[in-house]
Amino acid sequence: MMRLHGFETNLADVWCIERSLVSDERGFLSRLFCSNELLAFGWRWPIAQINHACTKKSGTVRGMHFQQYPNCEAKLVSCIKGSIWDVAVDLRRGSPTFLKWTAQVLSAENRRALLIPPGFAHGFQSLQDNSELLYCHSHAYVAGSDAGLNPLDPMLAITWPKAITLISNKDSQQSLLDENFQGLTP
Repeated sequence: MMRLHGFETNLADVWCIERSLVSDERGFLSRLFCSNELLAFGWRWPIAQINHACTKKSGTVRGMHFQQYPNCEAKLVSCIKGSIWDVAVDLRRGSPTFLKWTAQVLSAENRRALLIPPGFAHGFQSLQDNSELLYCHSHAYVAGSDAGLNPLDPMLAITWPKAITLISNKDSQQSLLDENFQGLTP
């Protein structure tokens, strides 16, 4: 029985994954990851790293983060407490959706995840205080490959759903894109 189901977003290769719940009088079980079932949605990498993060204040924006090739990573992002508005931006040079973005509400209640392949920037806004995320990464973090976009860049025109209450200096001081930005290539 398939426990993971998905639907395509407006960006090629980015999927919203929905998890079936098996429950009884004891509680429930929800499958967070299954490499066999995620193959149908393009996940074909081993998990190299899993991170657990908490964002304390509603309205906080984190992102837009990515790693440069050859260390680009796929991510499977899940919200296990609270809720977030999760965003992916296509940075793949030559892609028909280059510099376009997609977003999904991920929450503990809806049990959704966003599957983001390599070549995308990722960020989110917390919709509730103390929202917690689990990220499965296909590549370990490499400090020298760490990069980001400014989440307030007018060229991206991301429409954050809430007033931004907090953003790191690192994220807010990322350079703005210009017409010379070529994107990522493997």
